[in-house]
Amino acid sequence: MKNILVTGALGQIGSELVPALRQRYGAGKVIATDLKVLPPSGAAALAPYDHLDCTDPHQLHEAVRRHEIDAIYHLAALLSASAEAAPQFAWQVNMTGLYNVLEVARGYGCQVFFPSSIGAFGPSTPRDHTPQVTIQRPTTIYGVTKVAGELLCDYYASRFGIDTRGLRLPGLVSYVAAPGGGTTDYAVEMFYHALRYGRYTCFLSADTRLDMMYMPDAIAGMIHLMAADADRLRYRNAYNITAMSVTPEDIAAAIRQHIPSFDIDYDVDPVRQAIADSWPRSLDDSAAHADWDWAPHYDLSAMTADMLVRLEAKLKTAARKKRV
Repeated sequence: MKNILVTGALGQIGSELVPALRQRYGAGKVIATDLKVLPPSGAAALAPYDHLDCTDPHQLHEAVRRHEIDAIYHLAALLSASAEAAPQFAWQVNMTGLYNVLEVARGYGCQVFFPSSIGAFGPSTPRDHTPQVTIQRPTTIYGVTKVAGELLCDYYASRFGIDTRGLRLPGLVSYVAAPGGGTTDYAVEMFYHALRYGRYTCFLSADTRLDMMYMPDAIAGMIHLMAADADRLRYRNAYNITAMSVTPEDIAAAIRQHIPSFDIDYDVDPVRQAIADSWPRSLDDSAAHADWDWAPHYDLSAMTADMLVRLEAKLKTAARKKRV
């Protein structure tokens, strides 16, 4: 049974991936790590938990050695909008962190998961039914680090035999963690605002069409890919996956099926709109279906219903704790 280390474990993906991995492999087998220094009570609640800066190779080597790690899910990264605000820092976090992970994997024979993104594509990429293999010329530092990361993982697989695997993730919708600076985070914000205020001002235009996925599908996809037969994987790194291609108005309409009074207006952020306009409107994920039996479970309707129920329960619990 594998010992697994997760970097960026307190982020949007890690907050749901760590519990899912622990349920599958056992709580003591999955080491959550993050740059955040938690108080003793917080660290104990997430145990086993290590404070870890993945840009520090010595910290990373020590964590892998001490916990006898066999597989690393490397999630620590700056997301699209946050990265654009601090491009030099984004390169340091996204690329130096990945390089260190791959080097420690080379030394200890670890399997590595690296999440790429639809941000790895650019305005010259076919935007509809975007192929698995196509031109990748992103215009953001986030996209540049994702393309470079895909290539670096491929290099370590072919040159050093490291079992690297990855997915190109679409926008992710989650009720567990708050939005983290991504261009597609409008979708998560919309659900929060619908329940709290009954209205939302969206930073993308109403007809901006992008691929989205409910977080449970993304988590299942990551775990499924890492467990897949290596002999079936034609591409290994950066498989396209998707669940739905939607606009802000599509999501608003789905929310109105449950909250008829919900209102949305638009105040477009030109920076994030330009990022969104450079990304695919829909992905071709047939390679993932064929190579490792990828299949999402949630469409827009199912995601919306589940998201509203779970998020409402979460907000009510938070409100009760605040009153106590």
